[in-house]
Amino acid sequence: MKWIIGMASWLVLAACGSQEPKTNEKQATKEQSVVELDTAQLQLAGIDTGWAVKEKVSSKLTVNGVVDVPPQNIVSVSFPLGGYLKSTRLLPGMRVRKGEVIGMIEDQGLVQLQQDYLVTKAKLNYLKQDFERQQLLNENKVNADKVLQQVSTDYQSQQVLLKGYSEKLRLVGIEPDQLTESSLSRSVALRSPINGYVSKVNVNIGKYVNPTDVLFELINPDDMHGALTVFEKDISKLRLGQKVSMEFVDEPGVTYPGDIIIFSRNVDENRAGAVHCHFDKMPDHLMPGMFLNATIFLDDRTALTVPEEAVVRFSGKQYVFQMLSANRFEMVEVAVESAGKGRLAIASNETDLATQPLVVKNAYAVLGKLKNTADEE
Repeated sequence: MKWIIGMASWLVLAACGSQEPKTNEKQATKEQSVVELDTAQLQLAGIDTGWAVKEKVSSKLTVNGVVDVPPQNIVSVSFPLGGYLKSTRLLPGMRVRKGEVIGMIEDQGLVQLQQDYLVTKAKLNYLKQDFERQQLLNENKVNADKVLQQVSTDYQSQQVLLKGYSEKLRLVGIEPDQLTESSLSRSVALRSPINGYVSKVNVNIGKYVNPTDVLFELINPDDMHGALTVFEKDISKLRLGQKVSMEFVDEPGVTYPGDIIIFSRNVDENRAGAVHCHFDKMPDHLMPGMFLNATIFLDDRTALTVPEEAVVRFSGKQYVFQMLSANRFEMVEVAVESAGKGRLAIASNETDLATQPLVVKNAYAVLGKLKNTADEE
C-alpha cells in the first residue's frame, strides 16, 4: 500500500515538473517580445503613441482569372447521319452568321433517305385513296369489316413511316415539303446554328465523319465573362452584385468594370473556388482563355486602424507594439489589410488592440531596440 502511495506521489511530481518548463518557455517567449525604453530614448527616436481608431474601411481583394464562356454558348457541330465532307472554307477565328453554309456533306445514304421518303409518300397517297374507297364500300355493306381494318392498318403504318423519314430529313437540313424527284441530291449543306466565330476545325475535305464526330466548334461571344480564382479564406467575403474591376495583360492601366453574378459553393484541390463576373461593357477583343487581373471591391466593414508606420514587418510577419506601461512595449503579431489614406486595418488573435495605446510613429525604432537587446543577452 505504501508503495502505491509513493508511486502516485512520484507521478504527480513528475507531471508538475514536466509542465514547469513549458510555462517557463512561454514566459521567456513573452519576455523576448517586451522592450523597455527610457524617456530620453523615446524622445530621441521620435516615438509617439496613440490609440487604434475604429472606423469603416473599404477592403479590396486582388485575384487572377481567365475569360470564360458558359456551356450554352459553345456549340459543337456534327452531322447526325454521317458522310464525307465535300467542302468547307472555315478556319479558326472566322466569323459566321446563323444559317450560313459552313460545309457540304455528301453520301449515298442521303440519296437513299430522300428516295425512301418520296416512295413512301407516293404509297401513302395510294393507301389514302384505297382507305376512303373501302370505307365507302363498308358503309354500303359491300365488303367485309376485315378488309377495311387491313387497309386502315396499312394506311396508318405508312403515315408513321413517312413521319419518320420527314424528321430524318429535317435533321440533315432538308425540308421534306420541298423535296421532289427532280430535287434529289447526294449532298446537303451544313449550316451554322448561331452567330459567332469558329474556335476549332476538326476535319478536312474528303474525310468521312461519323454521327458522333465533332466537325467544328463555334462560340457565341455575346455572354463571355471573367472566371476569377478566389482562395477558400476569402470566399466568405463575397456576395452577388459586388463590383469588380478587370484588366488584361496586353492593356495595362485599362480597366473594365463589372460585377459578380455567381460564385461556387465548393473548393478544388488547391483550396480555391471560381467566381464569375459579367462585364458592364463587353470588350471587343475578348477570346476564351485570356488571362486577366481583377480587383473585387468588398463590402464596407468596421475595423481598428492605425497609421502605416505603426506596423513593422519582421521574419515574414507583421507586428505592432502595444504599450504595457509608460516605457514598456510588447510586440504583438497582427493581420493587416489596407484601409486607404495611409492607414492599415489591424486584427490580432493574441490580445484586444483597443484596450491599450499603441506605438503609432517610428515603430521600427522600437523593433530595433528590441532586437539589439535580445542580441546583447
